[in-house]
Amino acid sequence: MDIPKIDILVIGCGPAGMSAAINATIRKKKTIIYGGSFCSQKLNKAPHIDNYLGCYDISGEDLRRKYLNHIEKFGIEIVNEKIDSIYISKDEFNVVSKGKVLICKSIILAVGIETVGYLPNEQNLLGKGVSYCATCDGGLYKNKVVGVVGYNKKAEEELKFLEGLAKQVYYIPMYKEIGEVGSTTTIIKEKPQEIIGKEKLEGILINDEIINLEGLFLLKETIPPKDLLQGLNIDDKDIVVNRKMETNIPGVYAAGDVTGEPYQLAKAVGEGAIAGLSAAAYLEGKEKRLD
Repeated sequence: MDIPKIDILVIGCGPAGMSAAINATIRKKKTIIYGGSFCSQKLNKAPHIDNYLGCYDISGEDLRRKYLNHIEKFGIEIVNEKIDSIYISKDEFNVVSKGKVLICKSIILAVGIETVGYLPNEQNLLGKGVSYCATCDGGLYKNKVVGVVGYNKKAEEELKFLEGLAKQVYYIPMYKEIGEVGSTTTIIKEKPQEIIGKEKLEGILINDEIINLEGLFLLKETIPPKDLLQGLNIDDKDIVVNRKMETNIPGVYAAGDVTGEPYQLAKAVGEGAIAGLSAAAYLEGKEKRLD
């Protein structure tokens, strides 16, 4: 099976991500955006914008549509799927999404502010029974008892996948309007308190009672950057970058709210432009070194 290969992968379809993709495409780099199902919620909810140069008193939704129209005119593809993991392989990156692999030469992280925090003990048990991807790791839990914490309705897609594998599924939705679930699934509407276990997962604490589990899937809309790409330099929740939007990992850039305050539209668009141009220049420099 042929693995798709591109020049630049932009993760996040907000203003920073779209700006990065446009500027990278102008430099003739094959660029794809992976983002949420709605680009972008934050803009859509803004009643009006007064501090964005040249667009006085424009609504966030009108500006959002202008951005998407710009993306469409440039023929840039937006894939409405989340990235589950990134692995560095020599001078390339192997990127996993829903069990499928994509290879790229450079990455721009424009995932916005981290809105979903960690459950107590989550980070300690990641990879020890706790996973962020059901389609990636679900096969390890065939005929076992698993839990799923779904942070949005899209998590139900991965829930259905697990229902075909696991003996019993406990589904803990963190949203309203839950769809139909399978006969092996028990819905728990109370919020989880803590993940239980020391060397490996043992269960999850809800209403001061432990539900014993062999696997637990936390299905977030986006995975926190430090868990997405190991070794990334993070200060609190912000990705550390220089003026070129370079991170500490060669070929990886970041832009927008994920780099910290101020959380302003103009900053996001500007940093996205710098990241797109810097990533393109990075690839051009590599090509020259190979000549």
